Order: sequence, then structure tokens, then C-alpha cells
Amino acid sequence: MNILSLPADQIQNLLTNLSDVIMVLDPQGVVLDIAVSGKDLLRLNLKDWQGKTLASQATLDSQDKLRNLLVKPEKNAASAWRHVNLTVGEVDVPLQLLALPQADTDQFWVFGRDLSGVSQMQRRLVESHQSMERDYLRLRHMEARYRLLFETVTDPVLVVDVSQRRVMEANQSAQLVFKDIVKRLPGADIVQCFESSSREALEALLRAAQASGRMESARVRSLKAEQDCQLHVSVFMQEGGPQFLLRMQAAAVSSLAHSPATDSEWFQHALENAPIGFVVTDRSGAVQAANTEICSMLGLSATSQLIDKNLEDFMVRGSVDLGVLLNNLRQSGILRGFASELRSAVGVLMPVDVAGVTLSGDQPTYGFFIRDIHIGRSVHKSATSGMADSVEQLSQLVGRMPMKDIVGETSTMIERMCIQAALELTHNNRASAAEMLGLSRQSLYVKLHRYGMVSETDSE
Repeated sequence: MNILSLPADQIQNLLTNLSDVIMVLDPQGVVLDIAVSGKDLLRLNLKDWQGKTLASQATLDSQDKLRNLLVKPEKNAASAWRHVNLTVGEVDVPLQLLALPQADTDQFWVFGRDLSGVSQMQRRLVESHQSMERDYLRLRHMEARYRLLFETVTDPVLVVDVSQRRVMEANQSAQLVFKDIVKRLPGADIVQCFESSSREALEALLRAAQASGRMESARVRSLKAEQDCQLHVSVFMQEGGPQFLLRMQAAAVSSLAHSPATDSEWFQHALENAPIGFVVTDRSGAVQAANTEICSMLGLSATSQLIDKNLEDFMVRGSVDLGVLLNNLRQSGILRGFASELRSAVGVLMPVDVAGVTLSGDQPTYGFFIRDIHIGRSVHKSATSGMADSVEQLSQLVGRMPMKDIVGETSTMIERMCIQAALELTHNNRASAAEMLGLSRQSLYVKLHRYGMVSETDSE
């Protein structure tokens, strides 16, 4: 193949397409001439290299490579490509260079390929690999902590598959409880591990925990057990899908079963088992006593986990709400209908209604009745949907929403009332109502649909 037979312009076009940069160097490595064709290199001022030695632009690790590059190869030996890192200002330019000596002079033709894209991909690959290594190490540490906690907890703990109701994992305490029932606990049907009289309650408990997403508790009895136990069930997600976490806790034998209860015992029993949360705090808000319902609302398994904790730690607005509660109780001795929000141990927010009373004693203590407000209530619906229908509802939003959101509710209410008044004055003529309000007909229709004041099929 005789390339020299090609016209000069075609040879030049061929060289510029095969190389991103072409340089002519003298034997000392001084750049006599340079031509740049690479798109990324055109943004850099490589013309500054002209008149300078190429070694002065190279990094320290590339000095030896440049010296070897400018050595004429032996006869019939092919020149080798070399990876050289050069600099333009503070920008590194990785190039793959090939030097060809001219036959009639001591000069060298140097052809270069830009390796910036390859270098960037290599850097990203190294960073991704390091990130994967860090994530893998973090997962190993988390698994080690999980295993340590799982095996050392004294209560029997089981991990159960939601769909098949089969035990996936069991700690040592659970193995001891069920050792006479099944030979191998993992893989066993969880329902078969409990008495037939408790299986219906167990199924209802599992369904309730799966539906609510919160921890649910119930009394059940395992096979061959002498008494009931308190079973706490919560749901968590894993790669294979949702799974139950079951924790068994021995239930204390009620004194009501052995002796006639006095009036005070009945009253205490009613508070401990009431379907409404009840806590007693000191003057600073530290919990002194609590019933099982408030523990269930906060996602705690025992009242001991709540004792000596401050009530503000479980309130979304913290010391602000607690300060209002305590100040009202100090002034009037009783409080009703205070709207607040609790945050459970797993971060679930819960709107509540709080009532309080000052208790007599040597040291001032306060009793708080905390009731979970369901979504169906109109006030909560108003707060969550972002729509208030009256000034009374706006005042009820205080304590449930920030002030700037309440101001937004006010402007929304006024805008809707103006639209309603304009429609009434124009006898539902929307074109006239839009002109009265200073709106375009299209803008009025958008607002009508936003506030639910017109159906999709309603025409002009």
C-alpha cells in the first residue's frame, strides 16, 4: 500500500483523524510545531507548548518515558506507544504518544491520542469499587451487631415470613422455649407452635400488625406452656419481602385472680388496661408511671422503657408542647382537648388529643390522658388535606400546622369564598364571574376544579 501516492491534503486529513494532537520535536525535545484536532484538547491552549521542551510540561512520573520516547529505534524495530501525563496550567492531560524520527533530519514527529475519557472512566471505576467496599464493610458490621443483639436478648424472638407464616430465624431463648414442640424451629409453621385456643388470636394479631404497620400486642399461650405470654408483633421489610418480628414476654399473674379486689385495685387495673394512653410525670415532664396502651402507641414493649424518659422526647414539637401543657396545669390544675403529635420509637408520627390533671401529693405530679386521633376525624382531615372550610376550622389548626401553612389556608379560604360569591351574584354565569374577579375564564375553571366546585362533565 503506497500512502505517499495520496494527495497531500488527504494525507493531512488522515493524520488529523488518526491523532488528536501532532507535534514536531527537535532532538532536545523542544516543540517546534503543534497541531491540535481533538475536541477536548481544543479547549486547552496547547499552543503554549511551542518553543518549550515537552519534558517541562510533563509530570514527574513521565520524565523517563519522554526520554525513552525520543530515542531512535533500532533498524526494523517498531516504535512503541507510551502513556505520558502532561499539564496545561493546572489541568492534567493524559496522552498516548508515538514518536517517529524523520529520515533526513534529527527531528521527531510525535502523534498523540487523548486519554482523558479513559482516565475519567478509570477514576470512576476506582471510586465505585471503593464505595462498594465501604458499603460491604458497613453491611458486615451491621449484620454482626444484629446477630449479637438477636442472640443476647433474653426474650424469645422469632422472625416469621409474612406470606407463608413460617419461622425464618429464632434466637437461643426461642429455641429453649419451643425445644419440646418442634425439633427444628426454622421452617416450622408459627401457628402450630401455639395452643389451639390462641391460634385465632394469633392470626388476628398478625393481620392487625400487617395492616397498621405498627407494633401490636396480644395474650397468647404457646404449646405445653402453663400460662399465657404477651406477644408483641411488628412488621419490617427485607429483600425477600415483608417479615414479622415476634417477641414473647412473660405475662404477670393478675392479683384479681387470687383475691377479691378493692376499689383502689379496680381503679388501678382500669388505668393499666385502659384503651387510652395514660402517663404520670413529675414537674419537669419525666415519666414516673405509664400503662400498656401508651407503650403500644409509642412502639415500646414494656413500661420500664418509658420510665424516667422525658415526655417531650416523644412529642414532635418537644419542649414547646410540654411547656404549654405544664403551664396550663400549674395555673388551672386541669386541661382538656390539647392537640399534639407523638413520634413513636420507630419514627411513626401520630396525631393525639391530650388531657391532663394535677395529682395531689408531696411533690407536684401530673397525669396525662393521651388518645390517638384517627384519620376520620374532621379536624385531622382538614389538617392533612390542606383545605379549611371556615374560620373555626382555621383556629383548630393552631398546634397542628406551622403558622405559615395556616396563613396559606386563610388565603385559600378567602379565594374560594370570593369565587362562590361571584357565582351567586352572576347566577352561576362563569364568564361574568371571571370578569368580575379579574380572571380569565381558563383560570377560573382551573380554580373551580381545584376546589371541587365543578364536575368533570360540567360544561360552560
